[in-house]
Amino acid sequence: MRVSTLVGGSDSDPVVDAIVLDSRQAAPGGVWAALSGTRTHGARHADGPIAAGVAAILTDPEGEQILAESYGSDALASGVGPVVLVCDQPRAVTARWAARLHGRPGERMTTFAVTGTNGKSTTTFLLQMALRALGQRTGLIGTVGFHLDDEPIPAATTSTVTTPEAPDLQATLGRLADAGADALAMEVSSHALALHRADGIVFDVAGFTNLGVDHLDFHADLEDYFAAKARLFTAELSRRVVLPLDDPYGHRLVEQVRAERPDALLVTVSLDDPDAADVGVRSWTPTETGSRVEFVVHGRAVLAEISLPGVHNVRNALLALGMVVASGVDDLDTAVEGFALVRVPGRMEPVVLEASASHPIPPRVFVDFAHTPQAVRAAGESFADAGPVVIVVGSGGDRDPGKRAPIGEAAALGADVVVVTDDNPRSEDPAAIRAEILAGARAVEGGRAHEVVDGGDRAAAIRLGLETACATSPVATVLVLGRGHETQQLTADGPVDFHDPTVVAQQWQDLAAPGRGAGS
Repeated sequence: MRVSTLVGGSDSDPVVDAIVLDSRQAAPGGVWAALSGTRTHGARHADGPIAAGVAAILTDPEGEQILAESYGSDALASGVGPVVLVCDQPRAVTARWAARLHGRPGERMTTFAVTGTNGKSTTTFLLQMALRALGQRTGLIGTVGFHLDDEPIPAATTSTVTTPEAPDLQATLGRLADAGADALAMEVSSHALALHRADGIVFDVAGFTNLGVDHLDFHADLEDYFAAKARLFTAELSRRVVLPLDDPYGHRLVEQVRAERPDALLVTVSLDDPDAADVGVRSWTPTETGSRVEFVVHGRAVLAEISLPGVHNVRNALLALGMVVASGVDDLDTAVEGFALVRVPGRMEPVVLEASASHPIPPRVFVDFAHTPQAVRAAGESFADAGPVVIVVGSGGDRDPGKRAPIGEAAALGADVVVVTDDNPRSEDPAAIRAEILAGARAVEGGRAHEVVDGGDRAAAIRLGLETACATSPVATVLVLGRGHETQQLTADGPVDFHDPTVVAQQWQDLAAPGRGAGS
């Protein structure tokens, strides 16, 4: 493909075979996008891409000025080096060009996008299993990784962000399409929407989980955060829309879509008021492994077993079912069979502990990614009727500090015992982060928690949580929250191998060993 194909111009323009954001990945024949970053502008790193022989540099007016100051306007216009292309929204252009360079792979499958504060990963997994139950090979892109059915797909990036940068995203979509994917279930983060990573894709169905306090280190305020999420439900990015009436921001989106897109297919979902929605929950009952649910779809009953515990996962399944309905599927009884088979790494993931002579009845333990106040409280309340709950929780460093005290408050409202620990402290002092969480938890009056303790480092805190559960009740539940599927803990000294389910098992093995136990 030539630059002229992307932007118009002479057929003698250079041939383009890739577009990259990382200056270290620049290569002959490619386009390098020099973008404004949080610390510096990418145009200040143009030496490498120019030396590598890129065909073109895409940037904004600020980047154009930096390039002119560094290399001279005449040199850039001489035609000897790369073509410099300037626009106000280079990120959006990058995304559309990347889609075009990869042959618009999103158009080769049915695409489903999920955004919201909590529940994105679980909803996409539920959606994927519903589509697989219908016989569709389904790709998955999100926080937990990239898959086609059960098989990992080699990622075009080593980044761990929820939604990859546009060139990497389009390359991954291309791999999924080439491998035979019929459908795609994808998480779309607020960062991705604000930074135009998903531009160039018009999703067949877009769904919204909820909105709460998160990422306010990136967004100016909650309204800015909401505005980023709302982009997914514009005609530019989605064809059909599924929204929850139970969430106030979901309700706002319903009104917004009806006003701005009166011809768009809108499916509403509700657990609290099923008669007011297109898809609702008529009843649900907790089971040993999850929930038994009677959904109602336009008056028609659909029965399902969900393999994930908690009312919040009933809501996630409700949204997934609504998205299946919006896609035009009629065989809903078959679709919901997939809900019974869902296992999401680090999302209410059970860690099965073996009984021992000293501990004949091990506590139930679940590891979950809950890292917002709403998610922490919902996790605790999911087990409120099953016996005492011990929550082990922290909060990430170098991220929104405003949610630390609310996380402590949420834990104190949702658990009998709160053990505060380290999450990913990054460059911050872990003890200082814990102190903020502890202050929030201890400020709660009339909450559920009767004990709030500083558990110190994460391994020690997990052990303390297990010991506390054993000493409290034979039916106690331990919830290890915040990091979920992550395999490394990010500290000031660098990453450290740390996988919560593995550490839980290790601490239990030591605790339950002959001659060991609480206080030993």
